[in-house]
Amino acid sequence: MRQRDAAGGGPRGGHTGRRLGRLTVLLVALALAVTACSNSAGGNSGTSAANDSAAAQGKPTGPGVTDDEIRFAMLGTKSNNPLGTCLLDCFLSGVNAYFAYRNSEGGLDGRKLVVSRTIDDQLGSNQQGALQITSSNDTFATFAAPVVGSGFKTLAAAKIPLYALPANSTEMAGNDSIFASSGAFCIECTQVYWTYLAKLAGATKIAALGLGVSAVSKNCANGVVKSIDQYGGQFGQKVVYLNDSLPFGLPNGVGPEVTAMKRAGVQLVIGCVDLNSMKTFAQEMERQGMGAVPMAHQNTYDQKFVADAGSLFEGDYVLSTFRPFEADPGTSGLKDFITWMGKTEADVTENAMIGWIDADLAYQGIKAAGSSFSRASVIAATNKMTAYSADGIINPIDWTRQHESPTEGDPVTHGYKQKCISAVKVHNGAFEPVAGSRSKPFICWPVTAKPTWSEPTFTDFK
Repeated sequence: MRQRDAAGGGPRGGHTGRRLGRLTVLLVALALAVTACSNSAGGNSGTSAANDSAAAQGKPTGPGVTDDEIRFAMLGTKSNNPLGTCLLDCFLSGVNAYFAYRNSEGGLDGRKLVVSRTIDDQLGSNQQGALQITSSNDTFATFAAPVVGSGFKTLAAAKIPLYALPANSTEMAGNDSIFASSGAFCIECTQVYWTYLAKLAGATKIAALGLGVSAVSKNCANGVVKSIDQYGGQFGQKVVYLNDSLPFGLPNGVGPEVTAMKRAGVQLVIGCVDLNSMKTFAQEMERQGMGAVPMAHQNTYDQKFVADAGSLFEGDYVLSTFRPFEADPGTSGLKDFITWMGKTEADVTENAMIGWIDADLAYQGIKAAGSSFSRASVIAATNKMTAYSADGIINPIDWTRQHESPTEGDPVTHGYKQKCISAVKVHNGAFEPVAGSRSKPFICWPVTAKPTWSEPTFTDFK
């Protein structure tokens, strides 16, 4: 029988939501639980008929475009980040590294790419930051790494190209000017990779953890249950412990929860919680003699965080949304990323890679729009891309379809052609790719109308 903590509440399931991109997706939902962000919309559109006319005559147009530069704004969360992670600064470091790389080649048609305006939304002022961008109207496009994207509607209404986090998938829906480093996907839908990871771990008794304050986190935990129910039965897998009502920050510790998992015989813990909460569980599991039980993390791809924890995460699995740093770069853009992060003296981090990918998408969109580009033409050109992989760094996105989330009933129309993950395992305080090979680090399954188990194909997108 599946156990559930006394605080777990009602029956599993019954939630709806968008798949925002593994545990990075929880950024938005977690922040909404700890801050009130009801801000009024407004601002001007930042576009004009005159600009469109000039573009039609063969000249690039738009705010922030000069003879020498294409200027971008950066809007994100640095101060008051409740997750305690490096968000704005790390994301910005990836954007700046990419721009340094392209500027070393001459930029775009002789124009340097620069971030000329950086706004810390301090968690609760994303809308005010968006209004500052639209009213100043002196940048061509915006990069965004917020915990809460409350100003995205304002930027979308102004038809300003916006490049954001996987966590902003909800805001992407219905807005063709908002992009991210992943397509929209369904967090409560069944995912074949949970059964695959359980097989790798040799686990048949599984725990799923979520936060009660976050609909996204709850949906994720219940999605794990549905996934194991759908795919894992033939391997004897079952979720024997579900707690989707954990308090944010775990202020009272997790002693009773770990005791319940131990009694249920849990052999793998899948977390839909932030990295600090996963650490709290790992510490309590160690204290109660469950330290050898592996955990599957969705938001812990942080080498320093893991190394600083010593042996605490040994044997755990960590999912990534892109080609792992530990993989063989081959001919992919990973080599350029590592090179230019070094040249710009910036730390190699998950959010830096997301910034790099977004910067590449902006560059490729402007390039595809041609020398007479405008905001509108860049948005249109980007939305014609059918296999954008950031030079082999990510599972290819079809921007003609993937602004909208797939659903359980229809995973094909708006879904990826293949469902892929990349994963690493913690060994001696460092990450190592799991399964496949360093040259084919993506673990992929075909996306079909009817969910069916199959062994994965190990893939290289470059």
